[in-house]
Amino acid sequence: MTALLEINGLTKKFGGLTAVGDASFKVNDKEILSVIGPNGAGKSTLFKLISSFLRPTHGEVRFNGERISGLAPHIVARKGVVRTFQETTIFKDMTARQNVVVAHHLQSKASLLGHYAGTLTARRDEIDFHESAAEILEYLGLGHVQNEVARNLPHGYLRALGIAIGLAAKPQVLLLDEPFAGMNHDETMKAVEMVRGVRDRGITILLVEHDMKAVMKISDRIVVLNFGQMIAEGTPAEIQSNERVIEAYLGREDQEIGI
Repeated sequence: MTALLEINGLTKKFGGLTAVGDASFKVNDKEILSVIGPNGAGKSTLFKLISSFLRPTHGEVRFNGERISGLAPHIVARKGVVRTFQETTIFKDMTARQNVVVAHHLQSKASLLGHYAGTLTARRDEIDFHESAAEILEYLGLGHVQNEVARNLPHGYLRALGIAIGLAAKPQVLLLDEPFAGMNHDETMKAVEMVRGVRDRGITILLVEHDMKAVMKISDRIVVLNFGQMIAEGTPAEIQSNERVIEAYLGREDQEIGI
């Protein structure tokens, strides 16, 4: 498989604390790779480093062979590495469709002044963005609620709307931050199929998640962090039988790591 994203010796220190230490792994084109680990393992910091919301102390992230570490987050997103957040990017007083239309701003052909002036290019952008938003929402099973105000949507739909907002940026790599958090079993299984469907559109998925049953079901490969250090990398079957991973999760129910 072709490596689309390369994490090379990635390290982030906050004073004397090493939040992520010398992490190295590759994310292959069109795979689903999950990052797991106990609370405080460094997963969120790793995500922020990959999406360039934090600058690394050492190491680098390369996308399509190009170093993206240290670039502004919107530049990284425009290149094709897009991070979703849990619900912080959703405008609760807008409809689902309006949220996704706004998220298309990286694709705008018109300038900001052009949008204020209502130029032909700006009007064309608006038509294209509304059509694209409707298609994305329909694909994710949200077509029937596209005109609902976001604050009225159930939790599972808000999660799906967050993914729709990410897709509006036309990513090659989509970083999902706990996409199954707060869902019951049936909602989680639907969300798992939804994420697989996103991968089937040709998008590579990198996700952080605490729901180990979902992780084991959806992942092609898994990276495990503990106290900022990578302790394992492999298929779900390999991770389930890895003694270092089992030790890292001691004190929790075995079912949490899929055993």
